[in-house]
Amino acid sequence: MRVTLLGVVVDPLMIAELNECIAKAVDQGERWIIANHNLHSVYLYHRDPKMRAFFAKAQVVHIDGMSLVYWARVLGYPVTKQHRVTYVDWVHPLMAMAAAEGWRVFYLGGKPGVAARAAEKLRQQYPGLVLETRHGYFTPEENDAVLEEIARFQPHVLMVGMGMPRQEHWVLDNLERISANAILTAGACFDYVAGVIPTPPRWMGRMGLEWLYRLWSEPRRLARRYLLEPWFLVPLALRDLTARFRRVSQNEQA
Repeated sequence: MRVTLLGVVVDPLMIAELNECIAKAVDQGERWIIANHNLHSVYLYHRDPKMRAFFAKAQVVHIDGMSLVYWARVLGYPVTKQHRVTYVDWVHPLMAMAAAEGWRVFYLGGKPGVAARAAEKLRQQYPGLVLETRHGYFTPEENDAVLEEIARFQPHVLMVGMGMPRQEHWVLDNLERISANAILTAGACFDYVAGVIPTPPRWMGRMGLEWLYRLWSEPRRLARRYLLEPWFLVPLALRDLTARFRRVSQNEQA
């Protein structure tokens, strides 16, 4: 089931279903982009042509933002809280399945040393997990070397954690040279695993209050994202509501 919210298309999928998407890409030897949307990415999507081009190439776009879940329900879609999948919740089921299935995972992103620290924790927690990392602080001149390093490792799963929109831009610019079955834009996923960024209490995530914890933790970096950007989406929300009322009215008249 694909739905349109605030002018973007999303696939309301749960963690197990996303793991199945990766398994399908691996089994069929295909290359899938598994992207995600939250309010920040929706804001960027409507202002950045490269973001729109990136999402146009994605085979799957899951929901990473409880606000989008709530909005989907307002519009009458059968979306539940379990359809909100953030990497804080997904990373461990993903690594468990990768270890069980023998998938090779490569994580690109984070400051030097941070991803390596997270990888060590995950390898200890999931015996047999084949996981390598490379920090995301590289220059354009080093880009070829990064791609060659990924190609030598031949990952089934490539997680790109550089933050929006840099990670999406990088995947789009280098897509034809990326050798991986599933390409995931993972944000600061390994920063949380490494403990560099405090993990929000999961009850806050389930209630849609995770943004408040993150704003409190990093106010200077996230104030604009959480306090200003949503206001730019109001016209899109009004458009959604108008379309919703029109559908309801047509159904009642039918």
